[in-house]
Amino acid sequence: MTESILELRSVSRVYRMAKTEVPVLESIDLNIDRGQLVGLVGPSGSGKSTLLHTAGLLERPQSGEVWVNGRNCSDLGDKDRTFVRRSELGFVYQFHHLLPEFTAIDNVATPLFLSGWNRKKARERAAFLLEQLGLVDRLNHQPMELSGGEQQRVAIARALSNSPRLLIADEPTGNLDKVTTERVFEQLIKLGREEGLCMLIATHNLELTKHMDAVFTIEDKRLTEYSS
Repeated sequence: MTESILELRSVSRVYRMAKTEVPVLESIDLNIDRGQLVGLVGPSGSGKSTLLHTAGLLERPQSGEVWVNGRNCSDLGDKDRTFVRRSELGFVYQFHHLLPEFTAIDNVATPLFLSGWNRKKARERAAFLLEQLGLVDRLNHQPMELSGGEQQRVAIARALSNSPRLLIADEPTGNLDKVTTERVFEQLIKLGREEGLCMLIATHNLELTKHMDAVFTIEDKRLTEYSS
């Protein structure tokens, strides 16, 4: 039996600019089950990031519902939405946003420190994830001592540190060369499958869609299945 982790029900999103309303998403329906990898492709400005921000409880829809792990999050207050993000969601962006003064292991362990883990267990979890991503020799390196691909793998490990149910990634390999992109993406998928995640990943790189269980695009503010 499938287990729904993310469900969007008739979600619409409108931006207000001065006195003008600009609709971005209209009546979006999407369901992602545990362990499923879903891609989101399309040109810049089509609404991909808005959809990710809405699914990740960073923005509120004007109408519709966002369900995360069986919980309707649409009417939650800011404190409860923050709790759901911290406990259920992981985020990876195009830019890694690592703390420059921290080592790789402490960058990954920081969300665990903030969640109340003791230092030893947090660093053990961080070391495990970094080792799974091929960074066993980089645990004590600061970001400036790492390559772009290594930095992004640290960011991925950080996103997975709290064992989220859903990973949301916005162009996670957008700043990497082709070879590094393939390597990092394959490691992300492998670790995500092992952790039992469902994943929603926006990308411009159509080559990456071969790894995905389903791929969608946004056309005229509506979500449709992508066909190459």
